[in-house]
Amino acid sequence: MTYATCLACRECGREFPLEPLHVCDFCFGPLEVAYDHDGIQSKITRERIECGPRSIWRYIDLLPVDVDFIVDLNVGWTPLLKADRLAERLGMRELWIKNDTCNPSWSFKDRVVAVASSRARQLGFQTLACASTGNLANSVSAHAARAGMEAIVFIPHDLEAGKVLGSAVYNPTIVSVNGSYDDVNRLCSELADNRHWAFVNINVRPYYAEGSRTLAYEVAEQLGWRAPRQVVAPMASGSLFTKIHKGFQEFQRYGLIEESPVRMIGAQAEGCSPITTAWRNETTNIRPVKPDTIAKSLAIGNPADGYYALKTMKRTDGGSTAVTDPEVVEGIQMLAECEGVFAETAGGVTIAGLRQAIETGQVDPDETTVAFITGGGLKTADAVVEHVTQPIPVEGTLQSFEDAFAEEVGAPQAVGVGG
Repeated sequence: MTYATCLACRECGREFPLEPLHVCDFCFGPLEVAYDHDGIQSKITRERIECGPRSIWRYIDLLPVDVDFIVDLNVGWTPLLKADRLAERLGMRELWIKNDTCNPSWSFKDRVVAVASSRARQLGFQTLACASTGNLANSVSAHAARAGMEAIVFIPHDLEAGKVLGSAVYNPTIVSVNGSYDDVNRLCSELADNRHWAFVNINVRPYYAEGSRTLAYEVAEQLGWRAPRQVVAPMASGSLFTKIHKGFQEFQRYGLIEESPVRMIGAQAEGCSPITTAWRNETTNIRPVKPDTIAKSLAIGNPADGYYALKTMKRTDGGSTAVTDPEVVEGIQMLAECEGVFAETAGGVTIAGLRQAIETGQVDPDETTVAFITGGGLKTADAVVEHVTQPIPVEGTLQSFEDAFAEEVGAPQAVGVGG
């Protein structure tokens, strides 16, 4: 059974049944899942969680899905890496990397889609759909294949080739929309009213968003049942950012970790930074923008949860950053060179944003910090292909190698080679 009881409006508090709804019909506020906290409190323990599967489903008591309907691709329980070399470069005492590049379709979107697809199956849907900047389409396609459901994914026309392929291999229906993600989302919002499809980030969005909380659960457990002092996470719609914070709060509420404030710092690319702009202008009024950045997975010009992301920053004494495209590339390279993790452009935003947050005093380098890396680098290889080490061409002879190697790195030839 699930401890989810209803959907509740985040603004007026009105309650609705656990159906494919996402907007309050009274005040038009967003809906989110409400739970029987007493029921959860009476059952959940550290030991019960630790006996669960090494996936997000170890937290089934906290998710809005009945166990009989789970679509399981073994999502989650991704590595939390102690990033000592990167910490040294940035001048930090304790830095951890939550590496969600290791999920089945190589991004954190597998967490939200695992929950959304499971709930969609429980609600009787046969088709999964989404509006996507790439990673979500990949995950929806994969989970639909696993569940034996149809998949219809909508993407912007200029999406990276790697992300298009990452969906196409699962044989979904792919619709390329001539426009930005915001144009794609508007079309899908209209379709959701007319088609009996489960649009994971529209009509079943309340369930979908709950999957991001598992990132916080895992981090707390992997840190030895404690919360970090600071978090840096990328922001697109702002949902991931707010749900990570909610996850830490819930673990504290249920007594699984000690109460401890977690400072939340968001990271955006300058070419699409409406949340950061509002933060810097000290307003909660977010002005939509037209995206212009290589970080296309974060290119949402009109963020649905931006207002709540700003509230989370203020409540936690947090902050927000925006970095240039060259800084994004530097962030990707820095993470790869220091820790062996190849992130997509969103990861570059996170690492570059972390560096900027240290420089601006938003992150204390002496406090325990977790940076969230949400997608794998092969999805956005074009962003770095011209900036990385190139092969040294040689013939298949020792002399050819020694000559080329000496010219490339300035090293002397080995003894016994040459005249």
